[in-house]
Amino acid sequence: MAHPTAQYPACRCTLVALLMCLATSATAQDLAFEVVPGQRQLFLDNAGIAEIDSLKQTLHQPIKKGAVIRPTYPAEMTLQTRSAPAWDPEARLWKMWLVNSGDYSGSAFAQSRDGLHWTKPALGQVEVNGSRENSYITIDPSLGWPANLIINVVRDPHDPDPARRFKGLGHAWGREPLVSPDGIHWTKLDVPKIFSADESNMSYDRLTRTFMATVKTSSHYGRAQALTTSTDFENWTEPVLVFEADDLDQQIGRENIEARRADTSLQQMVSDDPSYYNVDVYNMGVFRYESLYIGTPVMYHATGPSADGNNTDGFKLIQLACSRDLKHWQRVADRKTFLGPSLLGSGAYDLTGLLGPSRAVIRGDELWFYYTGAKYRRPPPRAEPDAGAVCLAVLRRDGFVSLDSGQQAGTMLTRPFKLHGDKLFVNVDAPQGELRVEALDNHGRVEARSQPLQGDLIGALVNWTQGDLADLKGQSVRLRFTSRKAQFYSYWVENSLVNN
Repeated sequence: MAHPTAQYPACRCTLVALLMCLATSATAQDLAFEVVPGQRQLFLDNAGIAEIDSLKQTLHQPIKKGAVIRPTYPAEMTLQTRSAPAWDPEARLWKMWLVNSGDYSGSAFAQSRDGLHWTKPALGQVEVNGSRENSYITIDPSLGWPANLIINVVRDPHDPDPARRFKGLGHAWGREPLVSPDGIHWTKLDVPKIFSADESNMSYDRLTRTFMATVKTSSHYGRAQALTTSTDFENWTEPVLVFEADDLDQQIGRENIEARRADTSLQQMVSDDPSYYNVDVYNMGVFRYESLYIGTPVMYHATGPSADGNNTDGFKLIQLACSRDLKHWQRVADRKTFLGPSLLGSGAYDLTGLLGPSRAVIRGDELWFYYTGAKYRRPPPRAEPDAGAVCLAVLRRDGFVSLDSGQQAGTMLTRPFKLHGDKLFVNVDAPQGELRVEALDNHGRVEARSQPLQGDLIGALVNWTQGDLADLKGQSVRLRFTSRKAQFYSYWVENSLVNN
């Protein structure tokens, strides 16, 4: 399955040299390495890697599918989202929450049976231009912007109160916890606001039953992201700065700005003044994916002043970050772009302003990312009125980063871990190559060897020709993966006695 990629150099290193060769954070290496049955082990960081030889780490960009929710009402101009769709099993619908700017500024609701084709039902809650035939939603019809905002919505399957099934944040300045039985009718909780400026994001970790919200704060270079969490949606931790731009971001950002100025196939900024050049973190989705947390920091590149002088013109690029504890975050792929702008003339919306996905939506063997695409930061003369939409991009399951081998075989040896499963699965793309696995005991002796795995295999069970992984259950083991002409995305163990 082909995807756009960005590659690191091939590496030959051991644990001693891993910090220099693969830029692994000391924090990740200091954490005990666990392989929990059913949780896939990815390669966004190197927390589970002891040695790697002749493999290339490759960042994969998702394939864009274009806009899936566009402006349709006369009052709509720029549709945005800070939520991911939530599947409602009772209604058998995907539900989505939007933010509109135009003749009416506020929140809206959309629904879909397949996640591709969306409708905006007439809800009758808000009168706009003399009509209630629209999908706008509000806590109170008497409220206007910014108090009418409903944003960062998640579905909580665990709350025993069905009136609190959906949870979101309200108000564009400071965030007010809201609850809803259906994602349409909302009630504000009588709890303190969460401090935030005009940007935030939120997801729900179903494993730990924790709500995780990133809120906008500031640091040396401007916008930055703080994290606050809650297990009951009412009592929240004090927001703590977790992600900010640094000197290297400024260097890379200037290179990005200069490259964009030279590329006439991309939407150019109206305002260009090098004295304004700056990179900061505009927004950041944070979500659990398998065995780690993934962040989608939106790196805003300021290029010049806004028309009124109160803000800036510029563009946004989405990167990846990851964490094992929500406190220490590691940049992925040398800060390469995960989602960038589309080309002029393609009919796309995401020409300039991209706001990253709140989380990855798992759809079979794919990950679906819903994100905001905006044509302009500062509209140029003769700007198109429909300036923003919700867009979709699709990635292979686990397909963020792969370990790639060529004709020469490459190997990766894991750190030791206690084996709690008896079956091993892999996600590998090797139509013209192969992947082999060896299971080693604590002394480095090979106790099991696999049959070669060939083909495009997203969840392949590893079969053994010598020994059996099940014989090592309960022991400390290491796995050695050897591949040739393959892209290796992930591995995981499962316990045949447990339904994973």
